[in-house]
Amino acid sequence: MKSTCLICTAAALFAATVATATAANGPRAVSADELKKIEAALPDAAPVKPDNPRKILVFDLTEGFVHDCIPVCNKAIELLGTKTGAYTATVSHDMGVFTTANLAQYDAVLFNNTTGLKFNDQNQRQALLEYIRSGKGFIGIHAATDNFPTWPEAREMIGGQFEQHPWTAGGTSKGEGWAIKIDDPGHVLNKSFDGKGFYLKDEIYQIKGPYSRNTHRVLLSLDMAPDRNRLRPNVGRSDGDNPISWIKRFGDGRVFYCSLGHNREIYWNKAVLAHYLAGIQWALGDLKVDETPSANLAKQPEPALAPK
Repeated sequence: MKSTCLICTAAALFAATVATATAANGPRAVSADELKKIEAALPDAAPVKPDNPRKILVFDLTEGFVHDCIPVCNKAIELLGTKTGAYTATVSHDMGVFTTANLAQYDAVLFNNTTGLKFNDQNQRQALLEYIRSGKGFIGIHAATDNFPTWPEAREMIGGQFEQHPWTAGGTSKGEGWAIKIDDPGHVLNKSFDGKGFYLKDEIYQIKGPYSRNTHRVLLSLDMAPDRNRLRPNVGRSDGDNPISWIKRFGDGRVFYCSLGHNREIYWNKAVLAHYLAGIQWALGDLKVDETPSANLAKQPEPALAPK
């Protein structure tokens, strides 16, 4: 009996040690100071008031790299909805949520920095894609494009795949931010940027795969004129087209993606939060905007470049 108790005690201590180490190595919780910053940056109101209550499923499971910003993003997305009345958010990292019956209660699914998701269960794959195709919304933040390595249909749905990030989270070696242009300054979803390109420190993705201006309305992209953006190791797109934010259709569904969101401070950037909210409301079907793919516009908008 005594030896059994010793074994149980040792096992309990080991489990506690593992749990403590996991917590210490995982994403940091949102601090009181960060919460105040998020709350201060929230828009006062949503672009439109929804006719009916809206619900979003925020999914944050990672099967690859774990971003430290995940809890901050969850909190910012939750507060964006509750303060403005645009929606309520439920957060989960349980793959079991992807059933037809469960998804039916939500108006959109948001992937918060998910990585490496494979969706090996065919029923879960079918449930998610049919849900979006039927007219629901999908929102992807930052690492949401770093998924579906064996699932081409899902890569097509989101509209591109992470390849690498030549533009790193800390900016240049001199501490400068990356130059970002507004591809369509007059677009409703870009209203918060006041028609001005800008500089921002964040990890910017280079996108490969099914990305095309023939199918996407590109909202933001890297301004590749400045040396700080162009002369980076491993810059690989020969067309110089490095999108940051876009909207696209998938069946009758609406897909909004924005790669901003690696750094925690992005979630108390007022202009970025307002851009998220507008994109989310479009994905929910409440905010009506011009969805014409960029390449199909009769007249190309004059982009707003980052100031020199």
